Order: sequence, then C-alpha cells, then structure tokens
Amino acid sequence: QYTITVNPPPVISWLVVAGGGGGGDAENSHYGRAGGAGGAGGLRNSYASENTGGGASGESTFTASTGTTYTITVGGGGTGRAGDTHTSGGNGTASSIAGSGLTTISTVGGGGGGYGQYTNGATGNSGGSGGGGGCAYQGSAGGGGSGTSGQGYNGGSATATSRNAGGGGGGASQVGEAVGAGDRGSNGGGDGGDGLQSSITGSATYYAGGGGGASDNGSNKKGLGGQGGGGDGWDGGANATDGTANTGGGGGGGADTSSKPSKAGGSGVVILRLATSGYSGTTTGSPTVTQSGSDTIIKFTGDGSYTA
Repeated sequence: QYTITVNPPPVISWLVVAGGGGGGDAENSHYGRAGGAGGAGGLRNSYASENTGGGASGESTFTASTGTTYTITVGGGGTGRAGDTHTSGGNGTASSIAGSGLTTISTVGGGGGGYGQYTNGATGNSGGSGGGGGCAYQGSAGGGGSGTSGQGYNGGSATATSRNAGGGGGGASQVGEAVGAGDRGSNGGGDGGDGLQSSITGSATYYAGGGGGASDNGSNKKGLGGQGGGGDGWDGGANATDGTANTGGGGGGGADTSSKPSKAGGSGVVILRLATSGYSGTTTGSPTVTQSGSDTIIKFTGDGSYTA
C-alpha cells in the first residue's frame, strides 16, 4: 500500500504597483515659477483584507496552474524636467502580471506633474494617481490630473491666487493637496497624497505616495511627498527629490532654472505570496525570495517570471 501526497495548486496573493509620475517644472519669469508634483503609480492589491488603491476593497487572489509561466513587468518612473523648460513631468509606466488563463492584472503609471507658466499653468497628467497642477500668474492655474478608479486618487490643483507654488500628486489612499490647503500658506506647495500600507512581505510597508509640489517664493514652503515613496518639491532651501525606487512614489515638482529641476518618479514593484508547500522555485529576473511563516514571498523589482 502506497500513500501519495499531492499538493493542491497554489493560491497566489499579489500586490502590483506601477511607476510613479515625474514632477513638472516652470518657465523663467517673474511669476508662475513652480511645477506640480508627479502622481503615484496605480496600486492594486489582493493580500488578506487590505484595500486596493483609490478607496476600493481588496481584489481576488488567483489559483496558479502547474507548469504555467506568469510574466512579471515592473514599470519605470516618469522622467523629471531640467528647469526652465515649462514642461510637464513624464508619466510612469505600467506594472503587470500576465499568464495563460489569467486575466492580466495591470496598473497604470502615475501622471506627470503639470508645468508652471506666466500664463495658464498646465493641468497635471492623468494616471494611476493624477499629477499636481502647475501655477500661473495670469490666466488659469493648472488643475489636478485624474486618478484611475480602483488604483489611485486625483492630484491637487494650483490656484490663481498662488503665483509660485504647484499642487501635490495624488496617492493610492489620498488626493494630492491643493496649493494653499495645507500649513504653508497660499504660496506653499501642495503635499503629496499618502499611499497605502501592505503587509504582503510580512512587514507593513507603504507604497504609492504622491510627490510634493514646488514652491518658488524664496522660503522653505515645499510640498512634502506622501507616505509611500513620494518625493519632496523644490523650495528656497532644498532641491526636489525623486520618488523612492520600487514604491511607485511620485517625483517632486521643480521650478524655473536649471538649478531647480523637477524629479523622477520611483519605479514600481510586483509581489507574489503563496504557500511554501506550493512554491516551485522556478523564477527569472532575480527576484528577492523570502519566507514569512508558512508562506513564500517573491518580490520583483524588475521584469521577470514565475513558473508554477
């Protein structure tokens, strides 16, 4: 008599975060000299009872098919700008999981921040989370870009009464702050919206925070990046900062000269979690593989694959 033990097909929980958007900069003029921040990359999540981006409930896990290869794509962050180009930041790119029999799980890259200009600042780009608006002295200040339902929130707007500050980028759990809405006055850059916390790796970590808008009024009034890798905006006392790599955080807004560039968004990440008893050990792309309790976690910070 023989006993044969057959492990059931593994159920895979996942977190997919796209690359964050880059911050916008501004033209060199007397006013209208600050760009909006990049929005966070879109975030979708199926782990435990955690929420997904944009205020939506967590999504469904999937059951892997033995022998099937699941292709992982990790999105890059959007580019920042050199200063005095009055150019909106680049959008981040998508992250995804794809495989035979699986409806592709994909997230949208974060929207780039809008540029600042003497007349008519640019609206932030739409994305997983929207970019912040750029400021203007005359005409219309830029509004916040739109986020994607189930992935992230809108960016914050600049205002017609604020001639030297840009809006914050949206985050996975919060709208980007509008200029003048926070604690730094009417010429303070908007803070980035916060991201979401996930414990899929076994350690609670924030992902997909929006970048902070720039302030070019000569004092320390930059917008701060949201929790989850958002970069800070430029101000009179400090340079803007990039979104943090492999969080999907948005880049900080820049201003009106080459010494005040906006910054890039952070790259995304894809994380799989499954029972160690069902883990095949077959991967490409050199992911980080760790254990938490009876589960194995596969963290991709670049493109790769997992074969069940």
